[in-house]
Amino acid sequence: MKKLPLPRLDKNPELGNLLLAHARLRRGEIWDDPLGKHRIGCLDAGCRADIDKLMGGKKAVCAIQDPPYNLAAFERRDVREFVRWCKTWVDATDHALTDNSSLYVWLGADQKSGFQPLPDFMIMMRETPFMARSFITMRNQRGYGTQRNWMAVRQELLYYVKGDPVFNPDAEYTGIPKILRGYYKEVNGAVKENLERSKSPFIRAGNVWVDIQQVFYRMEENVNGCYAQKPLASAERIIRASSKKGDLIVDFFCHSGSTLLSAEMNNRRCCTVDAYPVYCEIAIRRLERFRKTGKTGWQNGNPFEKEIGSDPRLKSLVGRGSTVADDCQRNRPDSHGETLMTSSPDR
Repeated sequence: MKKLPLPRLDKNPELGNLLLAHARLRRGEIWDDPLGKHRIGCLDAGCRADIDKLMGGKKAVCAIQDPPYNLAAFERRDVREFVRWCKTWVDATDHALTDNSSLYVWLGADQKSGFQPLPDFMIMMRETPFMARSFITMRNQRGYGTQRNWMAVRQELLYYVKGDPVFNPDAEYTGIPKILRGYYKEVNGAVKENLERSKSPFIRAGNVWVDIQQVFYRMEENVNGCYAQKPLASAERIIRASSKKGDLIVDFFCHSGSTLLSAEMNNRRCCTVDAYPVYCEIAIRRLERFRKTGKTGWQNGNPFEKEIGSDPRLKSLVGRGSTVADDCQRNRPDSHGETLMTSSPDR
């Protein structure tokens, strides 16, 4: 197995600054997919003018947002400031969506701080055009905690809608077979058992997802250097449920490019942004790598292997970084890390 991990960029600003020289985009610029399917902008999620520039007059049917928030950020900022900032990108998202559309928001609940920012964010959303539809929990295979509390293993996903958007229930089905018997119901005059009247031999995910593997360094889709990578399977489930082939998806916190790649793999288009050029470059390279090789990530390698190999400064910084397990992907799974690069409430 190749071992060239990239340390978390949010914790290694010197490395991130050197990688800026290898990013195609600068602040305010947009990369247009040569195949005409996707757009990636180095833009501000909360700036309406930036999002208008990205969309080019088009409207999306589904948004998947994963805004940065963590314990370190919570200690530095009042939650009210974070929620005010969230209102800016929620408004921009509303403007980018059709009248019948879906919004999914990944957002943490810090059990040491009154489960913030989740409750205040949910209250803020009551004043928007979006209607709450579901509160989804994705269970991580690994968690964190102590012997004096329940281990934290969940990630929270809020589902909102405008109007009457598409929803495909077939996208809910998992690979877990149904085993529960004994629930009888009369159908067309005949009493049938639960499994007899089922549309599928497999269970539906519902609003508790237990079948999706969180990303870690041994998985092909792993993107070293990123701190809160969502599994492709989670983005795929959302996209398949809340859009049709050819539809446009938006993601204003691109990071590792999971929404972008899932859109590509499921014949959708995607417009996505990140405020930091290096994350934009990672997303572009991830898409290009998939199209060239069919690989979904770098597993134990990284997107800048060629540049690191030829630049002694980069090589020395990567060599000084922590191991893959400690620094790249064994961070707390629902934390976004201490980011100085992604669009933030300071903007």
